[in-house]
Amino acid sequence: MTARRRGQRLLIPIPRLRFLCQPSRGARTIERLVSLEEIQGAADRIRGVVRRTPLLAERAASFAEARRPRIKCENLQRGGAFKLRGAYNFVAQLPEEERSRGVITYSSGNHGRAVALAAADLGVPATVVVPEDAPGVKVEAIRRLGAEVIFEGTTSVERRRRAEAVATERELAIVPPFDHRQIIAGQGTVGLEIAEDWPVVEQAVVPVGGGGLLAGIATALMALVPDARVFGVEPAGAASMARSLEAGEPVELESVASVADGLKPVRPGDLTFAHARVRVAGVIELEDEEILRGLAWCAEEYRLVVEPSGAAAVAAVLAGKLPDPQAPTVAVISGGNVDPEAWSRWVREYSRETNQTG
Repeated sequence: MTARRRGQRLLIPIPRLRFLCQPSRGARTIERLVSLEEIQGAADRIRGVVRRTPLLAERAASFAEARRPRIKCENLQRGGAFKLRGAYNFVAQLPEEERSRGVITYSSGNHGRAVALAAADLGVPATVVVPEDAPGVKVEAIRRLGAEVIFEGTTSVERRRRAEAVATERELAIVPPFDHRQIIAGQGTVGLEIAEDWPVVEQAVVPVGGGGLLAGIATALMALVPDARVFGVEPAGAASMARSLEAGEPVELESVASVADGLKPVRPGDLTFAHARVRVAGVIELEDEEILRGLAWCAEEYRLVVEPSGAAAVAAVLAGKLPDPQAPTVAVISGGNVDPEAWSRWVREYSRETNQTG
């Protein structure tokens, strides 16, 4: 691998790595990882469709101006979460014949809403399989966009099986929530924006559900800011990526439990795991109480409405879980689709705790 200099910055190109993943549960072989060129192509494809979300500086006096942590506000994205980036990139590349029959996906809410939004933009019929305990605010948002909603089980495995059965019956194209290179490439555009807006970043912290956002951001930053390290964040009660990295292969958890409904897949994707294994510095685990303190902090400090899943990266920074607390750090807020009553209750409860401890 040959390094190149552009101005004074040393750029190290990402090799098209061959990673042979042989998990015990029949996952497919991973031939190569997503490239920077694929992410740049996705950025061109979604330009004018997604918003370029702000990167806000934390105002704490304990940091020098240039080193203050930043938060990347994907809760302000169309659809209320980062998911539109990958969903639109995928649906836009389907052949016209497949689009005309329609698309289906399985989601805890945010990806389903993104697929419904992308499908509406492109004039494609959409169906979304959601868990029986999906937040009502997310389900109603999907329906308002004209998509059909099907309820199935409480785990990602159950939702996927139902979606596959319906797709076969109706000849629909499945839009995977995370484990596809076009999805990863779309989510990686968040990393492109971070690198362009703050090239001095040394640490990026990313919430992990299935791992698509983590894989995409890690790929972009590895190429554009080679010295930056990327960390994932998971609930301790749903740490499927952390357990998989420990095992050296994707593993399926017997059960998951967390207030962060978007971070509860029982198993990471094969492709997203392959990226995390070679491009991610580590995965941080948080208790639900820590995540909710992050949610309350976002409300207090920035008046931002953030869902528990979206607050995980901020929570990791606040909890001091990163190896270098003084390094220039970006925490990605992944979404803000949350029940208003629950959000208000959490802010009241955990803002008091934040004030007492801060």
